[in-house]
This record gives sequence, C-alpha cells and structure tokens, in this order.
Amino acid sequence: MTTSLDTLATALYVKIDDLLKAAPQLAPWRPKAGIPPKLSDAELVTLAVMQALLGFTSEARWLRYTHAHLRHLFCYLPRQSGYDKRLRAAASLVGHAIRALACDTAVWTDDVWVVGSTPVECGRSRETVKRSALAGWAQYGYCASHSRYFWGLRLHLVRTPRGLPVAYALTGAKADEREVLLDILTTDPDLVATRRGQTLIADKHYYGREFERILAGLGLRLLRPARRGEPGRAGARLFKPLRQLIESVNATVKGQLDLERHGGRTPEGVIARVLQRILALAAAIWHNHHNGQPTLRSLIAYDS
Repeated sequence: MTTSLDTLATALYVKIDDLLKAAPQLAPWRPKAGIPPKLSDAELVTLAVMQALLGFTSEARWLRYTHAHLRHLFCYLPRQSGYDKRLRAAASLVGHAIRALACDTAVWTDDVWVVGSTPVECGRSRETVKRSALAGWAQYGYCASHSRYFWGLRLHLVRTPRGLPVAYALTGAKADEREVLLDILTTDPDLVATRRGQTLIADKHYYGREFERILAGLGLRLLRPARRGEPGRAGARLFKPLRQLIESVNATVKGQLDLERHGGRTPEGVIARVLQRILALAAAIWHNHHNGQPTLRSLIAYDS
C-alpha cells in the first residue's frame, strides 16, 4: 500500500467524521441502549473506499488483508458478517458523503454535465436469474456500446466532463434513460435550481420534443447527436471526443473499481456496493484536486 492511499484514508476519515459531527442524523440508526460499535461510521466508510480502490471484490479476502496490513490505520477491524451488515445500513450516509466530497472540489461548479448509463451485470446463468433475490428489479437488457445482452441493472450517472459524479440512479436494465434522467433532476430540485443555463451532453437515446421541452423548462440545454432522419444539431463536432470521454469514465468505474464484480446478491447489497464504488471515485477526484494532481480521475496512486 502506498503513502498516497494512507493520506487519502486519513483525509477522508477526517472529512466524514466532520460531516457526522455537523449532521449526526446522517449516521445509520442504532438503539440508544447497547454497546457502541468499536469501528466508527467514519472509519467504516473509509474502509469501504479503500476496499474499492485496492480492487478487492471479496469481503472475506479484503478483511483478511486488513487484519494483516491495516492495523496501523484502524484500532478495530470487523468480521465479514458485521462489515456487510453495517455497510448496507450505511448506504444513506455513503450517498451524503458522495455529495459532500463532490461539492468540495472546483469542478463541482462546471457548467457542463455529461449524462449516460452503463450496465451493472448481476448474473449470467438461467438458474441464477430464476433464484436471485434481485428478480423483479434486475432485467434482461442490451448494451449497444459493447454489443452484448446482459441480465441486471443500469447505473445512470450525471457527471462533469472530468468524471466527478453529480447525481446517479440504479434502475432495471430496461428503464427509459430519459425518464430516469428527469426523475434524477426532479428528485433533487435544488441541484437544478442553482444551475440555470447548465449544458447537458448526452447520446442520441436522449431524444424527444417533450423531453427537451421539460429540460428547457428546468433551465437546461441539451446537446446530443442527431438521430437518423434529423437535421444537424448544434455541437456535433464535440460528440466523438465526448463519446470517448464517457466510455473512459465508465471504464474507470467498471474496470478499475470492478463495478460489474460487485458481488451483491440482494437489492440492499447491490445498492451498498455500487454506492461504495461511486464514493471511491468521488474520493479519488476530491483528494487529487486538493493535492494539485493534473489528472483528477487518476487512481494509479491508490490501487497498489
């Protein structure tokens, strides 16, 4: 493990601890009577981010590693059952931590957002599909970018061109991307209310007069490639390089942070593990920003 990862872990712990001191209601609920946890919520979130950055997809292997190598950072380390249970319970806290870290960067105020979705595969065999607790939420879908079918979910991301996650949603594989985007924007009205004139860059699946009318009513300008039969649209020269940018951010989340190897078997488990990876990306960008790194989305310093 590198010194850079130690530094990120320390800074992240302090940030989350300060967040919980300022807003203690964000902490997962626990009864007032009883033994307080030996591992604080801030330490739990830090531990989860380190797991994602170091590429451990197995909680059992990760906790064996922590007991052997991370004693200098954590006074107490949980067992697998306790770690999984607490991580699922902390999903709301992780969501607030993502926003807190994103707001504490210069790129949060970027006037351009990139919108897209990527598959989150949850199973491959027919037997898995029939017996999975995700049945009814997970669906069969098609990924045009990689020309493949999959069974699982879709992660919808609104991010800055430099990869900072702004908003997100996890849906079934067949969910309409336009409807999900509108739900994301209307669920967090303060986000849009302070961004009049914001530009959204999306692919050609985000189309429709009514859809664009609603976005315009929210003060957002949509740039997308023209569909077959449509006249040319503004910003056409930007789309090819931005398509590469979108795929590059997806590759970071899916390749370096192992999004599709999340290991979740229940809705709560999948949500916790997907949020864990989004938080890891936000934490790396946040830490790189405050340390003056030229490439904010680089995870090289933290993955070994």
